[in-house]
Amino acid sequence: MQFLYDYPDIRDREIAGMVASALAYGAVKQILVSVGRALEPMGKSPYKFLMDKKLPEIKEIFVDFKHRFTKGNYLAQMLWGIKRMIEKYGSLQEGFLKGFSKSDKTVLPTLERFVDKLKGFTGIEESLQTHGYKHLLPHPERGGASKRLNLFLRWMVRSDAVDPGGWNHVSPAKLIAPIDVHMHRIGLALGLTDRKQANLKTALEITAAFRQIAPDDPVKYDFALTRLGIRTDTDMDEFLKACAVSPRAWPRM
Repeated sequence: MQFLYDYPDIRDREIAGMVASALAYGAVKQILVSVGRALEPMGKSPYKFLMDKKLPEIKEIFVDFKHRFTKGNYLAQMLWGIKRMIEKYGSLQEGFLKGFSKSDKTVLPTLERFVDKLKGFTGIEESLQTHGYKHLLPHPERGGASKRLNLFLRWMVRSDAVDPGGWNHVSPAKLIAPIDVHMHRIGLALGLTDRKQANLKTALEITAAFRQIAPDDPVKYDFALTRLGIRTDTDMDEFLKACAVSPRAWPRM
């Protein structure tokens, strides 16, 4: 998320957000290095960079890029899909909104359509997509928690001292909590879920629990709560005691 504050123009920020969220897996230190390496060639305006480049040029620029399962050609194809979606709709936000319905309880149906469209714009047939590429752009229909996609939406839709925002036509009330190992453990400890797998059903269950407390903004707690698992200067036992929960409830995974 820290990279997004470098881009005041939402056209740049949404591209940087897609890149940063897609690479947000693995050790935090390595994520920061990889996101920095991915964004650096795009300069001050990822939007202008993409609009000025053809696919072979993008592939050449990222030929040596690698972040765990993500190779440079996977990143280049995703960026090409982003460019083509922007050319079609004017922005990623407009591309997302083309499948948006105010009657949907959450963003999930829209997110599924958004991923379908984005993958279509990359030009890679489903049968030719490798594991590494599918990992970069996971499809919610497969049942995974879609943490990184929901993280991207949190950054884009919410606007406060944490999330920079910029997408003003989607209600924060429809967001889904980005579930990682930290939020899953906290959800188990607080009794927000009893599901043992951090999958999409778990994400929806934890979000529903948060929605009972903050119906207009159920994801507002994500950043603060996940820091309890990420930072080394926090005391989970003290937090659970303050919540009237026994520290023994904290899952030792």
